[in-house]
Amino acid sequence: MDDLFARQTLDRLIAKRRDNYGAVSRLLGRNPAYIQQYIKRGTPRKLDEQDRRTLARYFGVEETLLGGPEVVPARAARGAMHPVPRLALGASAGAGSLDDDERTAGAVGFDRGWLRTLGVKPDMLSIISVDGESMAPTLGHDDDIMVDRGDDGTRLRDGIYVLRLDGTLMVKRIAMGPRSGRFSILSDNALYPGWPDIDPALVEIVGRVVWTGRRLG
Repeated sequence: MDDLFARQTLDRLIAKRRDNYGAVSRLLGRNPAYIQQYIKRGTPRKLDEQDRRTLARYFGVEETLLGGPEVVPARAARGAMHPVPRLALGASAGAGSLDDDERTAGAVGFDRGWLRTLGVKPDMLSIISVDGESMAPTLGHDDDIMVDRGDDGTRLRDGIYVLRLDGTLMVKRIAMGPRSGRFSILSDNALYPGWPDIDPALVEIVGRVVWTGRRLG
């Protein structure tokens, strides 16, 4: 399970129960700031096994939601599902919008074997929605996209990426240019502008789009 997803899940459980960080820390026999530091700073990166077990019993949830390992019976391993967190934000494919709300809005299960065919690490995946029509017809407004955060600027190549430019989260096509390290940011919809031959220092590559889902009707 993704570390960020586990922290956000615990934060949501605490709020739903109207607890506070200090009370939950004391439940574990820890200092009052322990849970707040874990959720807000990622320190420690993972919960101690005993702490995770205690919290899972207290909130009545599976340990896997709090970062615990998934135990898959041998006979069921072939069809085991991996939950990919769905984030409560959209990547603009239009005029541009900024949304820093990266809370989870649930998860979507995908077959682990199928994910392996994509060449991705399951724990580095997130699902967000497309906002706007600048990538039409490839991607439409409200389409779901799966983003591989492990495939970022260090492996940049032609393809569709989620990126930040001037503080705006967007999904665009990247085309590598003839000048070493330079690239263009393009819209598939000809009615929308692109940014040719851009300085890579101006762009934060969040991850590569590896799958899309679309509602019908």
